[in-house]
Amino acid sequence: MDAVRLILTSRRALAASGDTAQAMTEVWQAQALAQAIGSRLAVSGPPELRGEALGLTELAGRGCGVLDTPELDPGELRAAQLTELGDARQALLHLGGLLGEVGIALVGIACSAPDEGTYWQCMEAIDAADESRDRVLEMLRKLADREQVVPEREAG
Repeated sequence: MDAVRLILTSRRALAASGDTAQAMTEVWQAQALAQAIGSRLAVSGPPELRGEALGLTELAGRGCGVLDTPELDPGELRAAQLTELGDARQALLHLGGLLGEVGIALVGIACSAPDEGTYWQCMEAIDAADESRDRVLEMLRKLADREQVVPEREAG
C-alpha cells in the first residue's frame, strides 16, 4: 500500500482510539510507519533527503522503543504494508501531520496517565515524535529548495 494511504489510515485510527491502551497502540503504529518511510526514503528517495531520512528512521525507532510493543497480528502492522512511497513530498506532508497528532495524543495520555511509568513513556515518545517531525520538516525544506533550483536552471 502506498505511504499516503497508510498515513491517512493511521490518522483515522489515532483519532478514533478510545482508551489509553488503544491510543498507545496507534502511537506505536505511527512511529513504526514513520520508521519504515524514513528507511524507504534513505534507500530509494531523493539523494538530498537520505541523511535526514536515516535520522528519521533512528528517531522513529526510538519512539517505538520507548513504548510497550503492542500485541498485533501480522496483518495489523501498517509499517509492514508499506509497498511504495509515491510522491515523497505528499508522503512527508502527511507524515508531518500524523507526527503532530501523535504528539498531541501523547500529551493527552500523559496528562491522565494512570501511573508514573506511562507518564514517562509518553514524555520520551513526545520527544521522539517532535524530533521526527523536525526531520520531516527539514526534508520538506530540502525538497522545496530543490524545486527552486530546477526552474532557475531551466530559465538560465
